[in-house]
Amino acid sequence: MSGFNKPCTTLITSGFGLKELSLFAFQSEDFYPLKFLQQAQIQVNTNLDELAHVLEWFDQFNSPAMPRPIWLQCQLALAEGFTNAVRHAHRGKPVETPVEIEVTVRSQSLEIRIWDFGSVFDLKHVLETLPTEMDREAEGGRGLKLIKRMADRVDYVRTTDDRNCLLIVKDYPKS
Repeated sequence: MSGFNKPCTTLITSGFGLKELSLFAFQSEDFYPLKFLQQAQIQVNTNLDELAHVLEWFDQFNSPAMPRPIWLQCQLALAEGFTNAVRHAHRGKPVETPVEIEVTVRSQSLEIRIWDFGSVFDLKHVLETLPTEMDREAEGGRGLKLIKRMADRVDYVRTTDDRNCLLIVKDYPKS
């Protein structure tokens, strides 16, 4: 399998009007045949208090077609990804700096994309250098490990509009 490296452009509507966003498509023969079921976007400020709003918005993807444990894993990955964008990528940035989130549900996968305006970050290198055991007493540092553990595919790429996109993909069996 190749990676998430083919830029493509799509137009989406958010509460703030029509925007052109640079997305990254997963190139795989196994990926494209999956039936598109649902997609939605949300844009929130850089504020941890927005997490409750993001999770409430994510509730719309909880359906009988998706196994409950899978949905819960995706909810946790979304919470960790959003929290990392606010705490790390947007550290020191104005609260008005947007975090944009898109969720796409396909017949056998759920994709989460989280865009931030942080510095370039080598996720693959960081994941490779994380300790194998989690320090349960540590105040932070577990988010990326949890995301990696919950997801089937994770990538973090710089987009053409100088943002970063965290892509989290979770596969599940067809119901």
